[in-house]
Amino acid sequence: MADVDGSWDCTVKSPLGDQNLTLTVNSDGSTFTGTASGAMGSSDVSGEVSGNTITWKQQMTVPMPMTLDCEATADGDTLTGTVGAGAFGSFPLSGKRG
Repeated sequence: MADVDGSWDCTVKSPLGDQNLTLTVNSDGSTFTGTASGAMGSSDVSGEVSGNTITWKQQMTVPMPMTLDCEATADGDTLTGTVGAGAFGSFPLSGKRG
């Protein structure tokens, strides 16, 4: 099991307030699949794994359609990273393994 695998209870600090989500990660070598679920619904995610860092793109439809560029690094049971929202900038992501 890679250090990034598991279920993470995450919070993204966005201009719309804290967005809570559960990120589930199942790595397989240099890639991973999983889900991201929160108040805005659930979506399948997939991306790349490099050491303890995962990167993925996530489609968002509310409050407007856009693609989020996400990166997070696991350190023990703590996850920290950023969510890039195009012209809206980048927002901090933090999480704990559930």
